[in-house]
Amino acid sequence: MDVNKVITNVQQVNLDWLNSVLTQSGALLTGRINDFDIKLLDSDNAQIAKIKIGYEHGATGKLPEFLLLKMCAGDSNFTNYSEVNYYTRDYINLADSPIPTCYHARYSDNPYMYHILMDDLSVTHRNNWRTKPTLNYGCSVARALAAIHAHWWGAEKLSTIGSIIPNQIAIERYVAHSQGGLLPMLGDIEAEIDISWKHALMDIFKYHPAKMIERTNNSSGFTLIHSDVNPGNILSPINNNGKIYLIDRQPFDWSLTTWLGVSDIAYMMVHWWKTNLRRNFEIPILREYHDNLISFGVTGYTWEQLIYDYKLAAIQSIYVAIEWCVFDEQRQKMKWVWLPQLQKSMTAFFDLQCSDLWKE
Repeated sequence: MDVNKVITNVQQVNLDWLNSVLTQSGALLTGRINDFDIKLLDSDNAQIAKIKIGYEHGATGKLPEFLLLKMCAGDSNFTNYSEVNYYTRDYINLADSPIPTCYHARYSDNPYMYHILMDDLSVTHRNNWRTKPTLNYGCSVARALAAIHAHWWGAEKLSTIGSIIPNQIAIERYVAHSQGGLLPMLGDIEAEIDISWKHALMDIFKYHPAKMIERTNNSSGFTLIHSDVNPGNILSPINNNGKIYLIDRQPFDWSLTTWLGVSDIAYMMVHWWKTNLRRNFEIPILREYHDNLISFGVTGYTWEQLIYDYKLAAIQSIYVAIEWCVFDEQRQKMKWVWLPQLQKSMTAFFDLQCSDLWKE
């Protein structure tokens, strides 16, 4: 298998390819892989395979024993190069990066496909779908996000990799995608929600996009964002000692890939955490995030600005819930996901008095 080709099937993985890519990456300095075992895992948006590697006696290098091969193809709604860049370009110069080591990756625009070969951390880390968030956990994620956000903080740094703060067209496209689900969603749940929610939702789509556009006039606060900091994309050490890892940056073609860094904090808490936990922990977690931004060299970004930006970004969790309702089949099938998200996001909207953003 040519090391420059995209892997689309585990049958393409063989000893020659593994030896070539690990040697090329510097993980295998001398000697060879003499055996490997591969196992496919269930996944919604990709093919995922675990690979256990055996090396000949005397081999030297990092010699990773457990690898994960992620193969994506066929869904052009994802921005294929983003995840490859996430693992191979964006943070390779960031010391102690909270990103798993990647040994090989390739992508193709036409046809859409890519693969990523990286460390399998399942022996030492777990995702957080079944974890009750704690203050320590939230602060650990905040520190990891501050590290990657500070690395690309501001328009000048972003420009070095061809990224820009989104313009009006990009923001309107992002909002319009979700807005297509608003009326169908209201048709499903209008009898289940307070009339004040309906009025608030209509006002959000009327006023919030303009405030997003207005916010881009000041470049402080903007960076590369992850945009999907859900519990499954946060890996925590099983023994509670060690660092957090952030995985799976897969934006859609309508997503905002550069935006306010604190939006990743809002995404983590507002529509994934139970309301009482968000209420109890959000200020200390935001403090931790702000303090770490400063420690990583960010200047001129005040606490007051961060709180404003957090409120602006918290509203976007409402868009996340409504986006599930754009297509009829998904709206009906996934109501168990989007309705609780909407309820928690709307509660945060009122808790944080977000409507004051357009009453100023």
